[in-house]
Amino acid sequence: MSRIENLNKILRTLQTGTPEVEACALISDDGLMIASALPQHVEEVRIGGMSAALLSLGTRAATELERGSVEEVLVRGKNGYAVLLQAAPGTLLLATASASAKLGLLFLDMRRAVTDIKKTL
Repeated sequence: MSRIENLNKILRTLQTGTPEVEACALISDDGLMIASALPQHVEEVRIGGMSAALLSLGTRAATELERGSVEEVLVRGKNGYAVLLQAAPGTLLLATASASAKLGLLFLDMRRAVTDIKKTL
């Protein structure tokens, strides 16, 4: 199995194993999509760009507020969550979840996926 196929399998497992996860993707720091489990109507380029912008804003805020390096970025909206975790050097794991998601479980499952992603990369 190729590396990309393995990464896609990890993302699909995260998406199907956590009921509230609607979509997930592995994105480079500069916004390029590496692997994804996104609905067909979602534009990968747009998601990658927004994720890179969120990371950039989070990094700047953490620096200005002297909080150290960014480990995660959480966006909470009326319809749910978007969570970014540092997956490996230069990569981010993005997961979107419904408003009913239990954040503790979401973070736990995302960290497990990150462990598998690091092994693959």
